[in-house]
This record gives sequence, C-alpha cells and structure tokens, in this order.
Amino acid sequence: MRNVFGNERALHLHTFQGSSERYYLFFLLAGSLLVILNPGKGTSLYQPENGLLLFRKVLFLAEIKTIEIKPYPVFSHFQAKALYDAKQAGRSVVVTSMDLGVHAIEAQIHQEQVSFPDGTLLTWDDIVRIMSDTEACFYLCDSSLHPIRLYSELSGRSYSLMPCADAPALIIAGFPMHRIKNITPLKAAAAMVDAIQPFRGAVLDTATGLGYTAIAAAATATGVVTVELDPASLQIAQLNPWSAGLFTDPKITRIAGDSAREIEHFSEGRFSAVIHDPPTVSLAGDLYSGLFYRELFRVLKPGGRLFHYIADPESSTGKRLYKGVIRRLYDAGFSNVTQKPHAFGVVAFKG
Repeated sequence: MRNVFGNERALHLHTFQGSSERYYLFFLLAGSLLVILNPGKGTSLYQPENGLLLFRKVLFLAEIKTIEIKPYPVFSHFQAKALYDAKQAGRSVVVTSMDLGVHAIEAQIHQEQVSFPDGTLLTWDDIVRIMSDTEACFYLCDSSLHPIRLYSELSGRSYSLMPCADAPALIIAGFPMHRIKNITPLKAAAAMVDAIQPFRGAVLDTATGLGYTAIAAAATATGVVTVELDPASLQIAQLNPWSAGLFTDPKITRIAGDSAREIEHFSEGRFSAVIHDPPTVSLAGDLYSGLFYRELFRVLKPGGRLFHYIADPESSTGKRLYKGVIRRLYDAGFSNVTQKPHAFGVVAFKG
C-alpha cells in the first residue's frame, strides 16, 4: 500500500517483497485443492479460477496484522484554525485537541511553534498547511506531517479521511461513505442503529468502514461482527481517533473479507440484528443483490431486524433504488419493510 504521494513509510505498512505471480500460482493450486476437498461448495472462493481471491484475502489478513497501532497526533483545519486565531489574538494558551476533538487539551502558543502537554511540537508552517486544506486530516509522525490518504492496490481506489464537525468521513474514489449534508457521520451511524432498536444478542455489520456503526451497536449488543473488504479502510481507521473503539472494544469482532462471501459461513439464525450499510451502488458489488438479501434473511433469528441504508429518499437516485431494494427484500422473505427517512434506509423483519 502507498499513500497517493508514494510515501511507503507514511502508513507504516508491511509489504511483500516477493513475486506476486509466485504467490498467485501457489494460491491458484490451493484453490484447486479446495475444489477437490470441497466439491459441494459451488461458485465460491473454492473454485480454482478464484485463487486470486484467496491470494488477496491472505494478503489482506497479513497486512492487517502488521499495521502499527500507535495513536499519532491527528489534526484538521478545525484545530489548526483555533491555534492560528489564538496566536493572532495574542494568547499564550489555547484549548484544542490532538485527536480531532475526541479529547480537549491545553496547548502553549510560542513564536515559532505550538507545544502540547506530551511534548509534541507543531510548527506554524504545518499549522498553515493543515488550515489551508479543509478536506484532509493530517497525522504527525517523527515531527513530519502526513495527510491521511492512500491508494488501495486491492481495489484500485483512493482512500482519505475528510474532517467534519465531529467524527471525520471516509472518502473512497471521491465518494463520501457517510452522510455529511446537514448531519455528521457519527450522528448518521447512530440513526441507523437507532432505527432497529431495541435489540440484544449478536449484531452483524456488513461494511465496517471506519467502524462507527459497529461501535454504536456494541453499546447494547452482546457482540458485533463487522466485515470489511478492503484493508485500506482499516488502515485509515487505525489513524482515525474516532475509530478507536473498533480496535479496543472486546465485543467487536473484525473479519477481513467480502460480506457477500463471508456471510455463507455464518450459521442460520445467528444474529438478532443486521446493519447493512453498503457503499454507493457503483462500488458495492453484490451487496444489493437478491442472493445476498436471502443470505441476510437466513442468518437473522426469527423476529430479527435488518436495517438497510439506501440513499436520500427524496433524491432521484434514491427513489429509483428504494423500489428495487424493497421488492428484492420481500422476494428474499422479509416482511413489513418500512422506510426510515431520517436514517436514509429501510427496516425489514424476519417473520
């Protein structure tokens, strides 16, 4: 993985130095062996032509395990502007944050730089740089400032973190993966979880992203299983202070993989609730398909609830999508499919 500026070191990732082709051939053979050992698996990861999928998944798992977990100072234009304004006002102390507003601390204003309680120093040149980019978050490592931005070799898409009033938004290929108009990503995640409250037991979150939904669901669930396809999302989340609970809450289990395939491994009736918040349709693969909806129905307990994020119900795209989604949910066996306009989705029940 590289950030978009080619800085291999910026995100502290382990990379494979060997030949990708050699690894591919190995996993192609492994896929062939799995066909022999699992003849009833059908069209799945077990087919030999899908050896590359197995290869990518192993790379994914290896990369996740080698991410350096360290709470770097993270800033956006919100914090930079407060620091700059304090200097302009002649103040020597200002209340600010080193983690995008999660915690408040006091910083000392100096002529050449700002100092923080832990000894971190931020130069005014860096502060002006942060303040001038309203669509990026930056982390500080070894006195060097880096934008939280990378390119995923798995998906061929760019990933970045965009500051908002509270928790930041994940941007993939230029598309925000959260609602950001008249609401923050954190409040949008809470709205999705609230739409299917009250619930107890285990919850499935089909698209981890930055983990806001999984963190919110874990507040009342006995456990949350959350699935993420691209390691780039988790690499961004590792640097996002608002995602800390995704890695520290013992009730949250992270799975690396494609939800459309991983769901096949869950037992029938395992979950009391499912939160399905897929990316925009152009990036979602099979996550809007009738086949996937049938799998969601299968893994829900009787009486279980599904929340499915779709889009703004008042938009032209939303109106078109809602009709197809609702029809396919009913075809999959769900009942009482009800629109939840405040959450931009629908709730469906398992009989």
